[in-house]
Amino acid sequence: MGARGVWGDRLWELRAGRGLLVIALALIVVITVTDIGIGTRVHLGPLLVIAPTLTASFAGPRLTALVGVLAQVALVIISVFHGGLTTTNHVAQLIALAVLSALVVFIAHVRERRARELSRVRSVAETAQRMLLRPPPRRIGPLRVAWLYLAAEDEAQIGGDLLAVARADHPCTRVLIGDVRGHGLASIGEASVVMGAFREGAHRYASLPELVTAVEDSVCRNLEEVADTTHDAGEHFITAVMIDIHDQGTQAEMLNCGHPPPLLIRREQVTVLNSRRPAPPLGLCALCVRNDRTDPFTLEPGDMLLLYTDGVIEARSPTGALYPLAERVASFPASGPDALLHRLHRDLLEHTGEQLTDDAAFLIIERTPSRHLHRPHLMSHAGGPPL
Repeated sequence: MGARGVWGDRLWELRAGRGLLVIALALIVVITVTDIGIGTRVHLGPLLVIAPTLTASFAGPRLTALVGVLAQVALVIISVFHGGLTTTNHVAQLIALAVLSALVVFIAHVRERRARELSRVRSVAETAQRMLLRPPPRRIGPLRVAWLYLAAEDEAQIGGDLLAVARADHPCTRVLIGDVRGHGLASIGEASVVMGAFREGAHRYASLPELVTAVEDSVCRNLEEVADTTHDAGEHFITAVMIDIHDQGTQAEMLNCGHPPPLLIRREQVTVLNSRRPAPPLGLCALCVRNDRTDPFTLEPGDMLLLYTDGVIEARSPTGALYPLAERVASFPASGPDALLHRLHRDLLEHTGEQLTDDAAFLIIERTPSRHLHRPHLMSHAGGPPL
């Protein structure tokens, strides 16, 4: 949510609180005047407890206590007009109102303290999640980058999907997108292992297969520490795509470890970059043999590379239809990474009725400069575009 949205919510809450405070004070006045006007036939004084109770629903203990005192003063005024403060009925009403008001103030104090604790916990959690995800820069080398992460769990900013962009020591940008089996906060540990190993190895290893092997080794060493593999051994794995994009020329290469294939948007075409040499997912350890060959392709100036997780293509509409990502991208007018990401976000939420059941992530990379304004059409290519 942007700053404008946050301040808008706070302004709305402030106005709503003021309105409820006016209602609480008006109730005190109305109950007092009515009770005095109708005489001793009906006693409305006990209803004054409504005012501090209503105040406690939106305000802190101090304002609640102040409204409680005003209600107590109003009951004293009523008592003076109906026989004095020494009658048994009025004394009982005064004591009961004081006790109930004190109880409401205590509840408001507990609620406010828990709200502060929850705010601190949320702040720590959000900071930890941002440090783990480490949002990619908007520009890196000759590339423009746009990304979006949609966590399925409430209050979460990250889950089982992962993405990262890093620079290699040779003039090259390395890209990672992946998906941990499962979703939500329980998958963060496995995602952190993969992203940590990728960032550490991105500048150490000259070739993409070496980097993938290093990430696989790190996952196999650390998987048991971050996931319960006792009862479901072999069921913890991570699909991923790693890509090297060289600064000079148009050369790029990909190694796909069981992940949905990226889409290449070039002028009037959307190409599905299916791998001719697919590798098994990360985390299978001794159960698999690592692939040491990559899939080369070209990324020309103005081309955009769209990477995503299976939470996107497996998102279902209320009628059960899967989200047709490639077809939807082909139907959008030509635009830059940010505009395309905005359209995808809005279109995906409209398709699902804003109900995501799995984490979903987009990562869009464009080689600058972008000068193409044509509308793309869908095309599937078994091994990527020709060199």
